[in-house]
Amino acid sequence: MAAKQNDAESIFDQITDLPVRKRRGRLKVYVGYAPGVGKTCAMLSDAHEEQKEGIDIVVGYIEHYARPYTAALLEGLELLPYIKISNKESSTKEFDLDQALQRSPDLILLDDLAHTNAAGCRHKKRYQDVEELLRAGIHVYTTMNVQQLESLTDIVYSITGISVDERIPDSVFDSADQVELVDIEPDDLIGRLNRGKIYPEGENTQAHLFTKEKLTALREIALRNTASQLNRIAEQISEQAITNESDTKDIFWSACLRLLPIRK
Repeated sequence: MAAKQNDAESIFDQITDLPVRKRRGRLKVYVGYAPGVGKTCAMLSDAHEEQKEGIDIVVGYIEHYARPYTAALLEGLELLPYIKISNKESSTKEFDLDQALQRSPDLILLDDLAHTNAAGCRHKKRYQDVEELLRAGIHVYTTMNVQQLESLTDIVYSITGISVDERIPDSVFDSADQVELVDIEPDDLIGRLNRGKIYPEGENTQAHLFTKEKLTALREIALRNTASQLNRIAEQISEQAITNESDTKDIFWSACLRLLPIRK
């Protein structure tokens, strides 16, 4: 089931006639309660719709984990080449922030907001890369799991027994202009895992997370925290309505929450 406002579908719907680069970029966060719920697919699907409207879009970094459906959604989108970071023991591919700033698209897609960059990158965390993109006037779509919020560290550990190392300050999540909860029933998610739809064979390092009890608890946390963010946005709208009625439409789209079932 999908619930959405027609006037709230796109991060670009309410942009004024001012040149984009004179405005701070807007941030949309796709939130899930566990790996495999479909955050990246939802983000890529929306990007294709934006591209049809003439929006200049670049894929900055996507983790598709060899999932065929996710990989297929990359077709037709411009992919920014990764930067290779090497050290004595190994090499890794990272998002190339400088190239993204030089390319300067309208919108850039970045998976895994909580990612820790390799040593040698300008910023330690990907959310810091995102902040620099927003300051440059570039809009960002990104993904995260709710257990990556700093404030939830203890409660997530009590539920899952897992200590989440890659975390996001709550202030980053709270600053998002739009939040979208990508949802799937826990039983369906476990079924996707068992059919090899989430991780390649032999590469599931989080099997202990995929129990119905744990997933149900994490799902409830995701629903609650997303609702809290939407309440904050609604309060912002109400306050702005009092001080400047003409500006309320410009931010109303931010209060949209859409629940998306993902293909099984």
